[in-house]
Amino acid sequence: MPTGVHLRDARQQLFDAGERVLLRDGPNGLTSRAVTDEAGCAKGVLHRHFSDFDAFLADLVVDRAAQLEKEASALREAAGTSTVADNLTVALTSLFGPIPVAIIPLITFRDELRARLRQVMPGGGIAILAQATTAISAYLRAERDLGRIAADADIDSLTLSLVGGGHLLFVDRDPGPPTTAAVRKLVTAVVAGVERQPA
Repeated sequence: MPTGVHLRDARQQLFDAGERVLLRDGPNGLTSRAVTDEAGCAKGVLHRHFSDFDAFLADLVVDRAAQLEKEASALREAAGTSTVADNLTVALTSLFGPIPVAIIPLITFRDELRARLRQVMPGGGIAILAQATTAISAYLRAERDLGRIAADADIDSLTLSLVGGGHLLFVDRDPGPPTTAAVRKLVTAVVAGVERQPA
């Protein structure tokens, strides 16, 4: 890596390299050597910017989780438009895209990473799933306020059903992610009893 590269640029290059390795080789293939090889830099560059590899992974997860806020914001803004089922179908497909789905097992299998994430972000131990849960819950509450979800709907249970079901649909991406029809079928089944057409 050339000298004089700004810290933020170096961190971003390492994050992007880590993401590529994670997508290509999975959590077991994500090592400090694999990341620095992918980034085309010496191993010492990673340790100059992070105290250890788990610190790098924690910052990578936090960075990628922050990007989910764009999807969460788009979902909140969708309240009152289209249909509840359509909006949730789009949201689940986005929230459980390739990167979030690859990060979840990384968190699951690294105890030290989960411990660090708990210290730096709310729901950090299950980052990504916590982000998706918060986004969907906020959306459902907004739709309930608009009368498009039944006033007595159990938002927490609906959210858990959508997040849990969505995660199960997307977790096995071989031979590929689920079809839109499969995601819509799940969403429709979950909200069938509570979706309303306001007067």
